[in-house]
Amino acid sequence: MSEETSSTGPDTAGLSLTGAIGLVPRIPEDVDWEELTTQARIAMTKAYVPYSKYPVGAAALLDNGSVVSGCNVENASYGVGLCAECTMVGQLQMSGGGKIVAFTCVNGEGEYITACGRCRQLLNEFRAETMFILTAQGVMSMDDFLPEAFGPRDLEK
Repeated sequence: MSEETSSTGPDTAGLSLTGAIGLVPRIPEDVDWEELTTQARIAMTKAYVPYSKYPVGAAALLDNGSVVSGCNVENASYGVGLCAECTMVGQLQMSGGGKIVAFTCVNGEGEYITACGRCRQLLNEFRAETMFILTAQGVMSMDDFLPEAFGPRDLEK
């Protein structure tokens, strides 16, 4: 896949963007990345960012076909702020749970951004066996996004 980007997002040549949200994807071609990005951009508009002025929105497609989203929520005590992935995972749990099969995150300009280290670990906790992430460089697997991750399976040993 090309690493070039366009004004509308990363080059997704070779990916079918015709899959509908509501279908359970098994491979990146089954994900409607445009719709998932739209959901992240809508979430971003709800961000509470009076200090950084840096709104972020995140959206995930779950293994049951539903979509959850979240936005960052800042606090005057800076370290207590929540990343968009945190509020998204809260919505995931509040809506009945599930596993994330596809994820994307955008900033206030609607551009693709990547999760911080803490949030990569959070995504890993709630991922499906196969999970894909849309970044500015294109679609990648969770295993590539957070190689050799520590997670729930490690505690089962």
